[in-house]
Parts: sequence; structure tokens; C-alpha cells
Amino acid sequence: MAGHSKWANIQHRKSRQDEKRGKVWTRVIREITVAARQGGPDLNANPRLRLAVDKAKAANMPADRIKYNIDKASGTLEGVAYEEVRYEGYGIGGAAIIVDCMTDNRVRTVAEVRHAFSKHGGNMGSEGSVAFQFRHCGQLVFAPGTDEDRVMEVALEAGADDVIGDDDGAIEVLCAVADFEAVKAALEGAGLRPEVAEVTMRAENEIELAGDDALRMRKLLDVLEDLDDVQAVYHNAAIDD
Repeated sequence: MAGHSKWANIQHRKSRQDEKRGKVWTRVIREITVAARQGGPDLNANPRLRLAVDKAKAANMPADRIKYNIDKASGTLEGVAYEEVRYEGYGIGGAAIIVDCMTDNRVRTVAEVRHAFSKHGGNMGSEGSVAFQFRHCGQLVFAPGTDEDRVMEVALEAGADDVIGDDDGAIEVLCAVADFEAVKAALEGAGLRPEVAEVTMRAENEIELAGDDALRMRKLLDVLEDLDDVQAVYHNAAIDD
């Protein structure tokens, strides 16, 4: 089935992550910490930790640094206790926004997130106010020009729920969170390497923004992503460049 064009937004997000490479390690370390504390240090028995370690390797984090943070989180070494917290709200044009954080000070974090929303044209909402507009799922995105028939064949056989061809030629594979590792391994085993492979909150419907509204939404998202305690920002805005 055809979908809205997502490639430009994905490329923008990747370039923003590259610009903030210095913060990537901090966020990955927090994810490793929480994943190891909740599911234990065994990568084979802890899919969330395995995904966090993959992110760390992709960010060129040394193996000894990865091991150190797993050991610290699992009790071998003493460390800071982070907790996960999610905030929801609305951006420009009523676009839905989810902000996932890891923090050692919830009071500080909520104040910073609320300030970012209010200063840049958004509104913070209550728990559950926008989450129903998103699907928690595995998402793998392939660049335009990838063989869609081959992606579909391998992905569906591995247990994916859907394969979507976007208007600009990108291919999106969606699957249940529990099937993410198997689908990713099958695709990579077939020589199909995605540009994006993550467990995410995917918007079910999009709100198109252009002109000044698009610029204002970009600014709000950038400010939220730059907050130290923020791990990820999800939204349903289709932003024109």
C-alpha cells in the first residue's frame, strides 16, 4: 500500500542526530543502563539491551565502555538510578508529540519539557492525551531504489505485519515489537540493510505542515530533542522542506 513521503523527514532526523553526535553516547548509555537493570546483563535473553548495544556500536562506542555501563547497571558497579518517563502534548497545528525521557530528577525534567512546549507554540497534555494516535512497533526503513518485491518477500516470511512503499520510493517494514529482532536478522541475512531499524512509536495518521508552521514545528522538535534528559521525540507532523 502507498504511504506519505517520509524519506525527507527521516533524513532530517538522521542529520540532526549526526549534528548532536556528542549527545548520542549519553543517551545510549542511559538506554543501556535501564535495559540492563530491568532485563539483566545477558544480551541473548534481553532484546532491549541487545538493541541498545547495537546503537552504541553504531555510534562507535568502545566495547569496554559498553561493558562498563552494563556492569554498572546490573549491580557490579554502583551507578545513578534513572527512571523512564513519558510526556505528551501538542505542537503546531495540533500535531501530536510524545517525548520519552530518562531522568534522575523528574521535577527538573518535567519543568524543562513544559517550558519547551510553552515557549515554542505547543501545549503539554495529560497522560494518554496523544499516545492513542501512535503504534508501538518495530520499524525498518529502506532507501529509495531498494528492491521492494524482495523486501516484501523476506519481511513477510519473517513475520512482518506490513510493507509500505512511500511516495518517494522509500520502503517501510512494520512488525510487532516481539518480532523486531527476527525480522531485522532475516532482512540483513538476505543482504537488505535498512537505513533505519528501531522500535518506535509510529504515528497512525499525519498532519501536513508547510511554510511558517513547518519552520515553527521544526524549532519546537529541535528544542525538545536538545534537552539533556530526552531520549526520543515522536510526532505525527509531515513537514515540508
